[in-house]
Amino acid sequence: MRGDAPTLAEIAKAAGVSTPTVSKVLNGRSDVAPATRARVEELLHRHGYRRRAGGPPSRLFDLVFHELESAWAMEIIRGVENVAREEKLNVVLSEAADRHSPGQSWVDGVLARRPTGVVLVLSDLDAAQRAQLASREIPFVVLDPAGDPAEGVPAVGANNWHGGLNATRHLLDLGHRRIGVITGPSGMLCSRARLDGYRAALETAGVPLDPKLVREGDFHTEAGYSCGRDLLSRPSRPTAVFAGNDLQALGVYEAARELGLTIPDDLSVVGFDDLPLARWVGPPLTTVRQPLVAMAETAARLAVRLGRGEQPASTRVDLATSLIVRHSTAAPAL
Repeated sequence: MRGDAPTLAEIAKAAGVSTPTVSKVLNGRSDVAPATRARVEELLHRHGYRRRAGGPPSRLFDLVFHELESAWAMEIIRGVENVAREEKLNVVLSEAADRHSPGQSWVDGVLARRPTGVVLVLSDLDAAQRAQLASREIPFVVLDPAGDPAEGVPAVGANNWHGGLNATRHLLDLGHRRIGVITGPSGMLCSRARLDGYRAALETAGVPLDPKLVREGDFHTEAGYSCGRDLLSRPSRPTAVFAGNDLQALGVYEAARELGLTIPDDLSVVGFDDLPLARWVGPPLTTVRQPLVAMAETAARLAVRLGRGEQPASTRVDLATSLIVRHSTAAPAL
């Protein structure tokens, strides 16, 4: 091939296919054999192919979740919708097949839609998928990444370590020393950061970490209940629990109720996220506010700016968290 940008015909010749087949791959058409698609995509990536300007992108914005079943997701949707309304875009919601990346069928759909931008929540794209979007000049941003994003991948998150530190420090300041913790999945970056903040607070206060007070959950209410009941049934139970997120905190509430424990007289509980429901449970939940709506707005605006060809000063953003003290925490009973 020539040294400058290759033509579709040159890509087709190198791949041993017709020019219309290359065009189908570029446009996300499904009627291309997987092996042929992979060969064409590899050549497009190798030669740094970028789609020539052929009209503006569609007035669509893609928002991809690993799952769509919680109040947490609704806060993210609100933030993206706020930006979409400002930009006169329509939002396309998708649910990824797993927690780490959407499948090729989703990628094919995006290539066909040519949206203004993409936000992936708790997901990321593999190298081949990133190359596919780059070759079509479709910008994407990872929101609250499950792992450490690859070099150069735009990402927006929150200061989870500081949130875990503040949640645990609040309980320590009240006088608690046996503080249980229910994390999220260990493979998720935010879970590890919150746990590290918990550990740092204990270490700073000179309180030894007791591994028997650590449980791994999955950020769902059922995990909060099962882990909470396990912790609270121990002969030397914790006097406080950092539940890792608000949904797990609700599960701890139910476990405490079944065991005849009163919050906060017998047990203090801290959540994370500050979902709207945190103010309405009984008692109202002390929690770490993660600015979910602002995070989603930041990610969506970043994707739109990248789509316009702008170069922001930073494409890695972590927003601050803050402790919201309500009525689920108190000094331990004597």
